Amino acid sequence: MAENIRRWLQSIGLEQFAETFEDNAIGLEHLPDLDHEILKELGVRAVGHRLTILRAAADCSQRGTADNAEDDGKTAPSANVFAAEAERRQLTVMFCDLAGSTELSQRLDPEDLSEVTRAYQDACKAAVERYEGYVARYMGDGVLAYFGYPQAHEDDAERAIHAGLSVVDAIGRLNKTTGHERGVDLRVRVGMATGQVVVGDIVGEGAAQESAVVGETPNLAARLQALAEPNTVVIGRGTYELAAGRFDYQDLGVRKLKGIEAPVPAWRVVAPASVASRFEALHGSGFTPLVGREHEIGLLLERWEQAKDGDGQVVLLSGEAGIGKSRITETLSERTGAEQRACLRYQCSPYHANSALHPVIEQLERAARFGPEDSNESKLEKLESLL
Repeated sequence: MAENIRRWLQSIGLEQFAETFEDNAIGLEHLPDLDHEILKELGVRAVGHRLTILRAAADCSQRGTADNAEDDGKTAPSANVFAAEAERRQLTVMFCDLAGSTELSQRLDPEDLSEVTRAYQDACKAAVERYEGYVARYMGDGVLAYFGYPQAHEDDAERAIHAGLSVVDAIGRLNKTTGHERGVDLRVRVGMATGQVVVGDIVGEGAAQESAVVGETPNLAARLQALAEPNTVVIGRGTYELAAGRFDYQDLGVRKLKGIEAPVPAWRVVAPASVASRFEALHGSGFTPLVGREHEIGLLLERWEQAKDGDGQVVLLSGEAGIGKSRITETLSERTGAEQRACLRYQCSPYHANSALHPVIEQLERAARFGPEDSNESKLEKLESLL
């Protein structure tokens, strides 16, 4: 049992916790019962490490494939976090590359270079896992990550772009610490593409195991990464279309990329767009006619009239995802737009679950018209002007 759990932790890159798991008699059969509180008791303090363990444990439980080793004559859960059979998936693939790595290798002692590379890889891994992506492989100064496998989300392309921008920000912070100590200026290039792939065939052994991804998408992501300027994120058409209006872009035009027959359109991601809601970003080009919601709209307009007469109102609009709650509020805003009123929007985000005041912060940033290039001094001036 101890050897199995050690191998499992090694396969997900967290072998440092093997002794703790063994001391507490945690075996593969206990993986489905793990949660954040148990992992905290075991001494797994970093949120990213706990998320990695829980994701891998959930995948292990769902797959239900058998491990080669047996415990007390019973077949243990698989120690492999990947699917046993290949499957067709839509994937957003992200490549990160440390720019100027050849020059760094000439300037730095091998031990110093190793420390810098490790810090860079850790920064990339933290950014990817924050948005629930998966680091599939480290390739020297390169990092390969998947969004959409093994865990899929409806907004994987958007998550990948957020992660790419976070990588660039993280490298900027890394320059103030490790880079400053070593006398180097670290820069990163990020490229990503979205498309259909076949994923799941296992290649390699032991800790080097990975799930092979077959298709044009990884090659396109690698070529887009090579196209990117240092400290920028470049995306292809598939990612651009799925991310809709959630970001501001610079159109790089149609480019001829090595190894890809047809010219490829590319965009540089500038910053997250300043929009009041995800619904607005996704439907910025207009709406189809609203059908079958006149009763709800009428009720909201009635409450609006009461509020204008001095009788304050609060309305809670609830329901399952996708039934049209955001569309109803947009319609209410349209029908009251000609009247003198103030509209304040506060939007929660799955990407900022650790910041309870994020909706308030974001609303103030929009109201003060913060720009991505604004300095702290400029932001303070804008905030004081707003207040």
